Amino acid sequence: MKKQQPQISEDKIIETSWELLGEDGIEKFSMRRLANRLGIQAPSLYWYFKSKQKLYQRLANHVSKVIMEEFHTDGDWKEQLTALAVTTRSVLSRYPCSTQMMMMTLPHEPDIIRFTNRMLLCVESTPLEQGQKMQVVTTLVNYVFYFVLDDYQHERNVSVALKEQETLPGDELIQLLDSMSETDAGLFKRMFTGGLFELMGTDGAFEFGVKVIILGIEQVIKEQEK
Repeated sequence: MKKQQPQISEDKIIETSWELLGEDGIEKFSMRRLANRLGIQAPSLYWYFKSKQKLYQRLANHVSKVIMEEFHTDGDWKEQLTALAVTTRSVLSRYPCSTQMMMMTLPHEPDIIRFTNRMLLCVESTPLEQGQKMQVVTTLVNYVFYFVLDDYQHERNVSVALKEQETLPGDELIQLLDSMSETDAGLFKRMFTGGLFELMGTDGAFEFGVKVIILGIEQVIKEQEK
């Protein structure tokens, strides 16, 4: 007898995948856990996705589609790159582990290709060489990915630390810094106790990083025009 396709939608699989990723992270994510949450047998998922990697690609495609839907600007290349960076960060921050998904998949989905193409179009009007334009896009997207991923991992690290011990992570670090010499940790300690590290992960910190990248691109263009 021919097997029948399970009565479940692909959209439901995607939605439930995000739920699981938000609860347990990508480390514990599996097709079996996903099937259990959906109330179906694990093999049924393979009607829709031939492997977990294929599912990851579809999740990354979903994120890319949302980015393209929310990205709107008619400014020059600097305004476009800035807006695209801000939009990408915003969307990635809303979908748990989406940064990992984007980094783990190849551009073999239509909306991932559209997203990559749109980034390249941002700098198409500049006098940079084609290889340099690709490097600009790679540098910017890697910055955005790392920023979101670092913030995500920091929150997980703090959560684990609070579960495993009574001492707050910051208190433990102060104890360590107090035991170190001025030469080895003086500046770090003053910046930490002065609250400067609290700026990490903020909108201001993100926007400053994007500005540094934009200024760097402008400098390269000026040097080439001499």
